[in-house]
Amino acid sequence: MSQKVIGLIGGMSWESSAEYYRIINERVRDRLGGLHSARCLMWSFDFAEVEALQHAGHWDDATALMIEAARRLELGGADVVLICTNTMHRMADAVQAAIGLPLLHIADPTAGRIRDAGMRRVGLLGTAFTMEQDFYKGRLERRHGLDVLVPGEEDRALVHRVIYDELVQGRAEPASRQAYREVIARLVERGAEAIILGCTEIMLLVGPEDSSVPLFDTTTIHAEAAVDLALSGR
Repeated sequence: MSQKVIGLIGGMSWESSAEYYRIINERVRDRLGGLHSARCLMWSFDFAEVEALQHAGHWDDATALMIEAARRLELGGADVVLICTNTMHRMADAVQAAIGLPLLHIADPTAGRIRDAGMRRVGLLGTAFTMEQDFYKGRLERRHGLDVLVPGEEDRALVHRVIYDELVQGRAEPASRQAYREVIARLVERGAEAIILGCTEIMLLVGPEDSSVPLFDTTTIHAEAAVDLALSGR
């Protein structure tokens, strides 16, 4: 079976990009057997540069970097591009418009899994940008008909802080895991039927045992959708 080349825009952070690489290659091996692995390219950022632009609100400069990365992958022979972070899907439409190959948006296969499971009301965890801005919640709501709940202000600040101060630096602290469990429980109390782990590092901290409702890990879902596309023959 021929494989399309998966182009990965990574390094945001490399901790989760490593998970993309692992999951994609494992799934290709599972599907094709033997010594098969994925045909893929990765452009990996120095995350300190990207994080500085995010927190300064310099989104136009960040968009220019993302477009440059996508074009590098296109020139390198990629057949499909993935942005390996939820937050930087803020500029997904601009990146898609700048390249001639498809960009697989992380929210779309995630929403598909949720709808296939018969759920509609979901809690969303992620960076403050993902939880508070419209680019992500709006797509889930308008394109996929989901009802998206986000944590309260204090919980949003906690979730964001743990991502940037711990998870992207490779630290998974037991106290933060307990704090996330409590945030999840409060979302469930408000009616969430499931929780979207809408930051690609959160899967490094919490798992199914930390929630009374299903967790939808965007890292794994996005990576698996890329493999489905790469092996689809279309």
